[in-house]
Amino acid sequence: MITSPNIQMRQRIQPFYSRKSIDSIDCRIIELLQKDGRVSNIEIAKSIGISEATVSTRLQRLIQEKYIQIVAVSNPRKLGFKVVGTIHIHIELNKLDRIIRKLKQIKALWNIVQTTGGSGIDTEFVLKSMDELNGLIFNRINQIDGVIRTDTTLFLKYVKRKYDWGTAVE
Repeated sequence: MITSPNIQMRQRIQPFYSRKSIDSIDCRIIELLQKDGRVSNIEIAKSIGISEATVSTRLQRLIQEKYIQIVAVSNPRKLGFKVVGTIHIHIELNKLDRIIRKLKQIKALWNIVQTTGGSGIDTEFVLKSMDELNGLIFNRINQIDGVIRTDTTLFLKYVKRKYDWGTAVE
C-alpha cells in the first residue's frame, strides 16, 4: 500500500490528545499525583524532565478521558458521618441497567460497582445516622424494581486507606 508523505508524517506525529492509551510519562504524572494531589505542574515537569505546558496538556487529557480525577480524599468519620459501609445488592440481572440508573441518583452512594459472582452490585455509602441507613435500605434501595435483597457491612475503623497504587502500564 502506498501512502503519501503527508499521511505518513501525520501518522508519525499523531497528536497526544488523540492517542487511545497512556504512556510512561502519563504514568509518572499519575504516580506523582497519587502521592500528593496538590503537586504543581511546575514540580511535576521538573521531576519528569518535561515542560510545564506538556504536563498541562497531558493532565487535561487524563482528566477528560477519565483516567484520573483530581479530588480531596476525605475521612467521612472526621467530617461527621457516623455510619459508613458497603451494601451488596442482589438483583435480577435483566433489570440491571434500570437499577443502576436509580442507584446513581442516590447521593449517599458515592461508589457503585457491578461485581462478579452472578447478580450483584456493590455500593459504598456515607450517612449521618442509623435512621438514614434504615431509610436508604428499606425506603430507597429495596423499593427499586428488580432488587432481590441487600447485605450491609458497616465500617468500624479505617485500618489502611492508600491511593498510590501506581499504574499497571509497563
